[in-house]
Amino acid sequence: MKTERVESGGAQSVDRALSLLSLIARDGGNEVPMTTLTAKSGLSRPTVRRMLLALMRSGLVEQNPASRNYALGPESYVVGLMAQRRFDLLELAMDSLRDLAAESGDSSFLSMRRGLYSVCLHREEGSYPIRTQALQVGYRHPLAVGAGAMAMLAALPDDEQAQVRAEIGPILAKDYERYTPEVLDQGIAHARQNGWALNPGLYLANSWAVGVAIKAPTGDVLGALTIAAIDSRMGEDRQQTLAALLKREADKIEAKLRRRLGYT
Repeated sequence: MKTERVESGGAQSVDRALSLLSLIARDGGNEVPMTTLTAKSGLSRPTVRRMLLALMRSGLVEQNPASRNYALGPESYVVGLMAQRRFDLLELAMDSLRDLAAESGDSSFLSMRRGLYSVCLHREEGSYPIRTQALQVGYRHPLAVGAGAMAMLAALPDDEQAQVRAEIGPILAKDYERYTPEVLDQGIAHARQNGWALNPGLYLANSWAVGVAIKAPTGDVLGALTIAAIDSRMGEDRQQTLAALLKREADKIEAKLRRRLGYT
């Protein structure tokens, strides 16, 4: 029985350390203060500090000597590279991005979820001469801001979605005033009902987009495919047409993921 208690305690410590690592990672590479980690983890300051010291010894976390805040360490980058070698979402999606741009004539995008944010990994230009400039490679927006980001938010389980909304709420209120709670409710409801999200020019007035989430075989939300165009090319009928193209290609990417990870 003593051995079982020791093993249980060890597992609990691992769980706590990994939860703190996840909290730091969710902030998109920014430094995170101790107060935030204690508040969000529900752990005491001494416990958080003990877990962080273990993560720092492994190189997964580092502390800024000046600010005393915490960020991902160099070993996290190595782990990320190893995970990327297992499945590179951009590699798996490139054929789909080219096909979407060619068939639609508009720009297609791949975004990946990074904690509370959506990060644009690739933009594939279509042949239509007038293009929207709302999203470029490397741009980062909170989940919900943009069609792909809204598709990702809507695809999250209810409890995780509620947590994300609570955390991005202050960011949206400060920097994205048009994304009110009511707008989020409507966007999520639309995406869940139809299987695709719509950005009706909320971020940039004349730039509309349709987005579909991409999931891992485990059900986790990995990212999204998006087609964006000027508003005059985004009537209701065309929204449906583009959504069908996106769903088709998202299905292909998810099938590639399953094969690569040995699920089929």
